[in-house]
Amino acid sequence: MRTAALHNLGCKVNAYETEAMQQLLEEAGYQIVPFEECADVYVINTCSVTNIADKKSRQMLHRAKNKNPEAVVVAAGCYVQSSSEELKRDLSVDVIIGNNKKQELVPILEEYFRNQDNGLHVIDIGQTKKYEDLRLTRIADHTRAFLKVQDGCNQFCSYCIIPYTRGRVRSREVENVEAEVRSLAAAGYKEIVLTGIHLSSYGIDFSGDKPVDLLGLIKHLHGIDGIERIRLGSLEPRIITEAFVRELASLEKFCPHFHLSLQSGCDETLKRMNRRYTTKEYAQGCELLRSVFDNPAITTDVIVGFPGETEDEFAQTKRFLEQTGLYEIHVFKYSRRAGTGADKMPNQVPEAVKSRRSEELLKMDKELSARYRRSFLGKMGWVLLEERKTVDGKEYMVGHTKEYVKAAVPFAEGLKNTMSEGMLSGMLTDEILLLS
Repeated sequence: MRTAALHNLGCKVNAYETEAMQQLLEEAGYQIVPFEECADVYVINTCSVTNIADKKSRQMLHRAKNKNPEAVVVAAGCYVQSSSEELKRDLSVDVIIGNNKKQELVPILEEYFRNQDNGLHVIDIGQTKKYEDLRLTRIADHTRAFLKVQDGCNQFCSYCIIPYTRGRVRSREVENVEAEVRSLAAAGYKEIVLTGIHLSSYGIDFSGDKPVDLLGLIKHLHGIDGIERIRLGSLEPRIITEAFVRELASLEKFCPHFHLSLQSGCDETLKRMNRRYTTKEYAQGCELLRSVFDNPAITTDVIVGFPGETEDEFAQTKRFLEQTGLYEIHVFKYSRRAGTGADKMPNQVPEAVKSRRSEELLKMDKELSARYRRSFLGKMGWVLLEERKTVDGKEYMVGHTKEYVKAAVPFAEGLKNTMSEGMLSGMLTDEILLLS
């Protein structure tokens, strides 16, 4: 029996695909071992979102070959799409599998073991309209299942390489998604999280008189028995319309947690980024969500140090974030990426300036997050319990509310993957509320 080890880099979509590849290997008779152990096959699902991600991808490929020089090292994913010529010259890499070819991992390996060659499997991702049919029947986390329903992006933000590594928008057929959700529900999963490279675009590539969009997909999944929660991954701000929000509010299983990517709180910076909304439109979306849902969680991404970002533009971003009052801010320092429009822009911001701005926003994030969590004190909460945790010598079961705020109850056997409802009566830690 051959052994295989897998390592994932990057986003939730990549994580889903890595687990799907692991399942394919298991079904083919491979024994899965930890990545730190010696294996016959190493599969690294790479990332290329930044130059740092490229570097980490190369490091993991070389680490795998160093662990076992006789192993077959497989490079898969986004770094493959952006740098296949470089990988062909890398002596640490034996098999190269691009996006939309990961489902062929097992036959590709079988062919390699027979012939010891033909290790390049990369398509022109920008030309395909086919959604790659990867799926899962089980997931490592036994309470929440991430579900990939969409691939590719048509936005071409000036800082982003993803449309070149993932291709154009491709959506998974509703029936296919429903089948996987039913199998996950049968396996005991209570919550699903819909993810995609550009989730808001789900369905725009479908033909027909009444193509299903993201809202339509959610409605289809809402009726599946066993699933008690439906959560969404990152969304484009422009999807937040009154019709969309009010329809979601009518669905009992929907979790009011909206990750709306902002990237900058300055309109001039947004223009250079080729983001297709204004700060006013973003703020209006937040107001709409708060008018329909009771205290919804709104989280975001912000890039600091984008080319040309002046001190005044950064100050505008800080003011906007303070005024908008979000739950969490994921802060990223702009990373120059060859092949993107922003790479050629003048007035690149020094690293020291990026670091200072990042620290300022991280401090703000900590304050805003604490304020949001405290806003639930004295209110009822509905928590899906997920993991055992020791705090000050006492045992608790910790989970998340529908708004993705951590909460805990005293530990007891059999509580994992159950729902608990009660009053959020205090703070167990700075990040965990106590449910009583």
